[in-house]
Amino acid sequence: QVQLVESGGGLVQAGGSLRLSCAASGSIAGIGAMGWYRQFPGKQRELVATITSCGSTNYADSVKGRFTISRDNAKNTMYLQMNSLKPEDTAGYYCNAGVLRSTYILYWGKGTQVTVSS
Repeated sequence: QVQLVESGGGLVQAGGSLRLSCAASGSIAGIGAMGWYRQFPGKQRELVATITSCGSTNYADSVKGRFTISRDNAKNTMYLQMNSLKPEDTAGYYCNAGVLRSTYILYWGKGTQVTVSS
């Protein structure tokens, strides 16, 4: 069994920073691409940022220059450094990862809430 657990969410004032973590545990032979997504109330989940196993990154236009995705392959952990937070960043943040079992399987975490007050 594989689990992804997000942490680091919370309440912060506009202009502040948070660092989210996503830790993978369980029977893991390897991890491919990983990503952060967010979901606003009543909306579909949307891409925030992704990172490949080699460290190539991709960002949504709305977070470019403010958010930084990274990973520590030795710890099976991914991070999202969020700076200059805005009230419109308020959402549930979810991580996913392609985990190698006999083949790559996509797993999701249960999410962490980020609330940015104005």
